[in-house]
Amino acid sequence: MPATPHIEKHFTATEAVRDVVIGMADGLTVPFALAAGLAAAVSTTKIIVTAGLAEIVAGAIAMGLGGYLAARTDAEHFGSERARESWEIENLRDKEIQEVAEIFQGYGLKGNELGTVVAAITSDRRRWLDFMMRFELGLEEPNPKRAPISAGTIAASYFVGGLIPLAPYIMMSSISEAFVYSVGFTAIALLIFGGIKGHFTGINKAKSAGQTLLVGGLAAAAAYGLAHAFS
Repeated sequence: MPATPHIEKHFTATEAVRDVVIGMADGLTVPFALAAGLAAAVSTTKIIVTAGLAEIVAGAIAMGLGGYLAARTDAEHFGSERARESWEIENLRDKEIQEVAEIFQGYGLKGNELGTVVAAITSDRRRWLDFMMRFELGLEEPNPKRAPISAGTIAASYFVGGLIPLAPYIMMSSISEAFVYSVGFTAIALLIFGGIKGHFTGINKAKSAGQTLLVGGLAAAAAYGLAHAFS
């Protein structure tokens, strides 16, 4: 009877989840704090909605640009380090061969086995360069399309997250009532968001939801306190 094939499941969308977390977390907390702070200073929800929408749009653009620049910086850093490593392989060959040997020695290889593996790696320049980038410098080549994707993901996540605490002010005319619902919507969104994040990252869903609510709640409370103090 054939053995059941072993299928490994590994999460490979870490960067995308990170971008969603960055955008959604800020989108849920910053507009909430702004709306809550304005609630103590204005008499109509229209002002809160106008200011909130302006902040969401501006925040989404700023966060998206920040994500784009961060991704571009990663790509430029990788290119710079690869060029430097390529020069060292060309001009400091013996030293680089020794570094390859030291890496494998760290994994317990020695003697003839070590010499064979080192010779195999250093016999192909491209393979050698890829090996040094990954195992000496710990760098993976960024996706060339990463920058615009990161920018769009963060911006969209911020925008969606920002609409959640602002929605009650859009639907209701009573500021005090809208504030209560805004707190509730934001808390529920943090719990759901945390649970989804836990599902995709392999972390216990309840634990992830609780942590997200705690961290997001503390951030929102701190931002609300500052906004309320100066309103």
